[in-house]
Order: sequence, then structure tokens, then C-alpha cells
Amino acid sequence: MSDPIRFRPHHFLCAIGYEGKGYSDRFTENMTGIVMGRLRAEGGEDTPMQVVGFTDDICGPCPKRRGRLCTDQKSISQLDRAHAAALKFKPHEELSWGEALARIRKHVKPGDLATLCQGCQWLELGLCEAALKRLHDAP
Repeated sequence: MSDPIRFRPHHFLCAIGYEGKGYSDRFTENMTGIVMGRLRAEGGEDTPMQVVGFTDDICGPCPKRRGRLCTDQKSISQLDRAHAAALKFKPHEELSWGEALARIRKHVKPGDLATLCQGCQWLELGLCEAALKRLHDAP
């Protein structure tokens, strides 16, 4: 079995809304590899994940990363706290991507992102809200 993908809490919802846009070419290439190449690939729901409270596997090549922190750390910490509470994550919890999706379906309803993701620059694009609706509409 492969090592778990390390995700900070808000990246679980970012991953469902991801559509190939990012902060830089390196960031986008990395996130595409994780989201499209692993999580959305065949068998992706079995991918092991670990909840972390600092920069994660998505953050690696981000131009806003400063060591284990972000240039927008205050807003990122706020997003992570809100998402961890909504998804009932425990620090360092391990779960599969499929278990994470089930938890998102259970605890985050369409329309919740306006509050849950308040302050996120990607929210206004509507990608995450559309993906959340698709997740809820799927059998």
C-alpha cells in the first residue's frame, strides 16, 4: 500500500471542486497529479489519506508556501478550522478518499460553502459548489 496523501482539512473540499486551475504551473501540475491521477483515477476511492495541520502534499510547489506555513496563513488556518469541524476530522486522522467523500456528503450540503469557505478566492468561480452538488446528486 502506498503512503497516505497528506491533506490539510480544507483541501478535501478543494479536491472535489478542482478543475485544472491553480496558483502556478508547478502547483497545477502537482494538484492535477494528485486529484486526477490518484483520487479520481480508477480505484481512487481506496487511496489512503491523512489529515494534517500544516502544508500538505498539495501545498508542496505552491508559490505562497513558506516552509510549513502560507503567506495567507491566517485565512488558511480559518478555512482549516472550519473544514475540520464540519467534517469531524481529528488531528492526524487516516481515512480513505472514499470515506472522506462519504463524510463530505453527510456533513456538507449544497449551499454550505458560502459560509464554510468564506474568504477563499476560488469560491466565486463556483467550481466547488457545482462539484458538491454533483457529489450529492450521484447515486
